[in-house]
Amino acid sequence: MLIDLNDQFRRSGLRKAVARHDTPVLFDWLIGVLSYQGVSDAIAWAYMDQHGTVTFADIDAVLSDQPSCPKLRSYWHFDDCRFAKQTFLCREPDHIEACPLPLHDLRNGRLNQTAYSLFLFLRDVCDGDLVGWIDAKLANAVHNTGAGHHAELVRQALLEPLSGIYGVSFKVLSMALADLLLAGDPGRRRWVKAGASMVAIDTLVHNWLHRTGCLRDLEAEHGYGAGCYAPGGCADIIEAASQSIDARRFCPEGPVVFPRLIQKAIWLFCTEAGHDICNGNRIDDRFACRSQDCPIREQCRCIPLRSR
Repeated sequence: MLIDLNDQFRRSGLRKAVARHDTPVLFDWLIGVLSYQGVSDAIAWAYMDQHGTVTFADIDAVLSDQPSCPKLRSYWHFDDCRFAKQTFLCREPDHIEACPLPLHDLRNGRLNQTAYSLFLFLRDVCDGDLVGWIDAKLANAVHNTGAGHHAELVRQALLEPLSGIYGVSFKVLSMALADLLLAGDPGRRRWVKAGASMVAIDTLVHNWLHRTGCLRDLEAEHGYGAGCYAPGGCADIIEAASQSIDARRFCPEGPVVFPRLIQKAIWLFCTEAGHDICNGNRIDDRFACRSQDCPIREQCRCIPLRSR
């Protein structure tokens, strides 16, 4: 996983962008990652391949003309835009005809809002320097928590402000930040440590923790969603488990404690594209799992995902 990720960042020029503090290049990469939300990767890729996407330069050019819409004044003004592509309506209908936001042919209006919200965050909150902002946030988090800082607090130092960007979930943010922090500059130790702690909880990972009995045994049962990232939720459980696993046995170039790797292993155990063992295609979730050839059968609680 780490070898492929590092190779991807080198070939794409993203590592050079981090070294140069090149925020426009990082924006273009980030908005591409965020465009995969809500649909399959194949559908998202096909749409972008046919229609293109929006770049930092595109938005910078149209905002330099100072559009009349008051919501485009700053990141803090850009709230409750409500642009809908199908109906061509928004919260400021008197300004929509002259508004640049609808001009970009993205898959839906939600992505248009995400693109502008991200641009304004990078311009106004990060002062145009995403790399410098991350460095400062991590340094401040480590200073406030001490030498033995908790990964959760460092992780939240980035996730909480970034989650204010419109239409961005903790899951997708964690995935994007994990890649950026792990491969953007391996020489930045704080980046690598923070990236290793970024776990992305999807339904496969949450459901695996439920079926195996981890959530019940730890008195942490909750529905999939925000509870997965709450204290004692799925992310915390995976992080605690990773403290007992020397990840260098499996990834010699990575850190000793590597929650992201543990989460990826669980996901690969479940996903149809991986080992395809523990998922809704294989298990009738009205009943306990009846698989006899699962490699963790003897340790699994086999708890039904849904009651009868």
